[in-house]
Amino acid sequence: MSEDDVFQSWFRERRIEDVEVFVPDMAGSARGKVLPPEKVGKGNMKMPEAVFGQTISGDYTTNKHNVEDRDMNLVPDPSTLRLVPWASDPAASVFVDCYRSDGSLVGASPRGVLRSVLGKYEASGWVPVVAPEVEFYLLKPHSDPNEEAEAPIGRLGWTEGARQPYSVDAMNDFEPFINDLYANCEAQEISIDTLSQEMGPAQFEINFQHGNSVDLADQVFLFKRTVREVAIQHEMHATFLAKPMAEEAGSALHVHQSIVDKNGANIFSDKNGEPSDFFYGFLGGLQTYMPEALLIFAPYVNSYRRFMSPWASPVNLAWAVDNRTVGLRIPDSSPENRRIENRLPGSDVNPYLAIAATLACGYLGMIEGLRPTAETRGSAYSDVFSLHRNMYVALEAFRKSEALRSILGEEFVDLYSCVKEDEYREYQEIITPWEREILMFNV
Repeated sequence: MSEDDVFQSWFRERRIEDVEVFVPDMAGSARGKVLPPEKVGKGNMKMPEAVFGQTISGDYTTNKHNVEDRDMNLVPDPSTLRLVPWASDPAASVFVDCYRSDGSLVGASPRGVLRSVLGKYEASGWVPVVAPEVEFYLLKPHSDPNEEAEAPIGRLGWTEGARQPYSVDAMNDFEPFINDLYANCEAQEISIDTLSQEMGPAQFEINFQHGNSVDLADQVFLFKRTVREVAIQHEMHATFLAKPMAEEAGSALHVHQSIVDKNGANIFSDKNGEPSDFFYGFLGGLQTYMPEALLIFAPYVNSYRRFMSPWASPVNLAWAVDNRTVGLRIPDSSPENRRIENRLPGSDVNPYLAIAATLACGYLGMIEGLRPTAETRGSAYSDVFSLHRNMYVALEAFRKSEALRSILGEEFVDLYSCVKEDEYREYQEIITPWEREILMFNV
């Protein structure tokens, strides 16, 4: 059966009337088109390459790689066909991969960047296995950006005021939302493992089952869309902002990662079940290169506010076994399940880029035979704050990183840097209420 037949058979079986065809942009948002099903898989689908040069506010940035604003050829991935459960008429969605006219992948595509990093692993005979954990807040709906974010009113008619981590009762207060969220995820084959109440009011964490890196990034991308849609249906808003409330915990996107060989054996453990040189090399790579990649793990000005509350976020790249105060946690597990949890990324990240960057740093560490620092004992919150303090410093470290250019690609690093520089400049042009209240008549 041809690829076109695969698409058309799938659409006919489900009586699909509309198909969302999209790519994840630099922010991890969907950019694409809605097509009638008979046009999908026919070839000749195009979209401007400039979608990867859009800032979070919708403006365009240009550099030497995208100044022509040329078209990309869009090739739909049939393995990503899914229903859109909230659509009023039967609808489906499908991811597309982006190619140039010469057949090469578009280097600035986040999905393509992840595929490129995975290609490095494949050439070495390795396969990464990842499992993301995503945190988010439900909020009381409002349209005034000057209002403080607040938790919504639950089904019992009151707003959660105390911190209730892991509370089943607090979670059950939003049972109608949770039930619909699970149903929508199941309809889209999003493999949710567990749900828990987190530190903040109406803050939740979803754990995904471990698996293929691109598939898990696709699932996180779809999950974010789904959470927002289901929240609207229940007259709430949902946010993945890293720090939406000044006095509450930030939200993270932790990434559990391990590497297996072609036989499926975990290379983080040696034949005796002890941590291997590859394990220590991966850790050493994360510690060495994550400061240069911080702009991917903390992509916005707001991202750095999350690091200001050390009880709720790592402040350095220390590592330890079964210790949640460190940036790099090693869960207590059997040798075959030995893995590294990267606790640094915020929930505001692009999942493709966050997974690509953490795997890139670890890969460099294994190839270069790096070694990590000594394991931390006790709390790492009191250790030296070793992260970049603001977005501009992180931007310069990322732009100048030869190591990241070698594995993520010159085209991507240049364009991503330009997008983030424009976003940072836009933020710097805004005079904040604090400046008007405190500085205006006192300086």
